Amino acid sequence: MIIDFHTHAFPDNVAAKAIPVLEKEGNIKAHTAGTTQSLLSSMDLAGIDRSLICSIATRPEQFKPILNWSREVKNARLIPLPSIHPDDPHCLEHVYTVKQEGFIGIKMHPFYQDYFLNEKKLDPLYEALSNTGLLLVVHCGYDIAFPRIRRVDPAAIEKLQQRFPHLRLITTHFGGWDIWDEVEDILIGKNIYMEISFALHYLKKEQVIRMLNNHPQEYLLFGSDSPWIDQTESIHHLKALALNDKLLTGILGGNALRLIQEAV
Repeated sequence: MIIDFHTHAFPDNVAAKAIPVLEKEGNIKAHTAGTTQSLLSSMDLAGIDRSLICSIATRPEQFKPILNWSREVKNARLIPLPSIHPDDPHCLEHVYTVKQEGFIGIKMHPFYQDYFLNEKKLDPLYEALSNTGLLLVVHCGYDIAFPRIRRVDPAAIEKLQQRFPHLRLITTHFGGWDIWDEVEDILIGKNIYMEISFALHYLKKEQVIRMLNNHPQEYLLFGSDSPWIDQTESIHHLKALALNDKLLTGILGGNALRLIQEAV
């Protein structure tokens, strides 16, 4: 089984407007139309069984529309992650709503939601997520569409894990986009979940292999960041590394399947 732990899709009417704007902001070309149907078509071509859809609430009032849409698109192959804005006065209530609705976690993005990982205002939210066992998938490192501000760097990730040891944190982009030397120095080898989306294309092959081989195998997850990276191409990049079969199988889907089953 292959599971993509990091994809994006939007309601059809939103995708038609959002994709061109996001392409311009990031100076990048999308590989799908940004709809669930185009994501499923991409999955079929790549041989991917399931994809997690990472939504982002850029305003507090977007929680309910995203939750409603997530209900609509959730099926055996698509696993939506609703999103909670850190400035939402009802954020703690929303954590328990997400849990009761049967979702496995939420997605947050420090740039689009304007926060820093270890801000004290987030502590009650982290505590609620820890108590429910929900996954917290967080954009880590820099973002191509924003100024290079250290909102979530490896040191901040390590500190958060120490402060909330039961928080089921999933770090994206191999622990921190474009801060990979620090990821290797600070995070590699520790029990921190990392999905590898939007990273293999930028790192030297030797460093990728070294980081993957030196990290606990069960804490590595495949991700593409579709539509911004083609899913088929992402799998080819990973397989070209000639990793041992156990490591590759775990990354492609075994570790993700375990996480999903534990979070249900």
